[in-house]
Amino acid sequence: MNIHEYQAKEIFRKYAVPVPRGGVAFSAAEALDVAKSLDSNVFVVKAQIHAGGRGKAGGVKIAKNLDEVSVYANEILGKTLITHQTGPAGKKVGRLLIEEGIDIARELYMGIVLDRQSGKFVFMVSIEGGMEIEKVASETPEKIIKEWIEPGIGFQAFQARKLAYGLGLEGAQVRQGSKFMFALWNAFKASDASLVEINPLVVTAGGDVMALDAKMNFDDNALYRHQDILEYRDLSEEEPSEVEASKFNLNYIKLDGNVGCMVNGAGLAMGTMDIIKLYGGEPANFLDVGGVANPDTVANGFRIIMSDENVKAVLINIFGGIVRCDRVAMGIILALEMVKVDVPLVVRLAGTNAEEGAKILADSDIDFIVAHSLADAAEKVTAAIKE
Repeated sequence: MNIHEYQAKEIFRKYAVPVPRGGVAFSAAEALDVAKSLDSNVFVVKAQIHAGGRGKAGGVKIAKNLDEVSVYANEILGKTLITHQTGPAGKKVGRLLIEEGIDIARELYMGIVLDRQSGKFVFMVSIEGGMEIEKVASETPEKIIKEWIEPGIGFQAFQARKLAYGLGLEGAQVRQGSKFMFALWNAFKASDASLVEINPLVVTAGGDVMALDAKMNFDDNALYRHQDILEYRDLSEEEPSEVEASKFNLNYIKLDGNVGCMVNGAGLAMGTMDIIKLYGGEPANFLDVGGVANPDTVANGFRIIMSDENVKAVLINIFGGIVRCDRVAMGIILALEMVKVDVPLVVRLAGTNAEEGAKILADSDIDFIVAHSLADAAEKVTAAIKE
């Protein structure tokens, strides 16, 4: 789950991670009230959307007085920002973060993320703050310093000092930077985050280390332990079909293609999407029904897939391990009595009772295109779209 910057900073404050003073506003009037409460001569008006690159898209403005706060708030609220992370449709701004201006001496980068390859968290810093970290990693990877955190030991003082020196901090800043890192690690660990990123992390003209930006993602499987964080969820920032799928415990991600995919198992979903692309098609979604393929589950899956007007054909690829293929076949037929699917429907069943399932499909009155292998399914579904 993603949250907004101002929400991440609320968590930061809870764990003593230094951030600028500020508050959220849902209207220009609220933005002005927040600015007045800050007792500052310079203010930052920041659009709050779940995407990076807001500054380049015109979503971050520096206001030198209260009048400019009102002007920029009215300008940004309701605006659709298009960044490298939003896609061409962009995201509409519904809330703002109003903060005090900070006298910046240096801009740095800091982040913690799970390294799935090593099974450890990695603490990363870079002197290239304010830049896209992906670009830094690609062009100048030597400027990213990493420390892997042993799960049974945790973040250590020598690691904090090493990262602080790597950022070019000196004297009292090393102690302050180390303290900052431990506070950030505590916030990350205690909230079951999967990613925390500060870009930029700044050193002020007075020598203080502060998080000027904040991004946090969380492990969905741990949110039952964090009702306070779950309340931060902003459904308006999420794809409506993905929100709908979550109501039925379906794992769904909308993509940009035209082949709807219904499978059981995340690994099979990835393989299905790969082979569709190999045969010249483009997957329209990732939909994993898991180990349940009863009529209601399949029907809800069909509804969500068919809500995407770009879908021109559907491929159902089921491996009968936990669930038998004959029961899947009956579930598909009964689901189609509840939901209209007016595009070609390719079905590939493999595993337990696959032959019985194929016979059930063949004997039905529905015009299925039955495939006998994954390659055959991909070839038939891409051919069906071209017809």
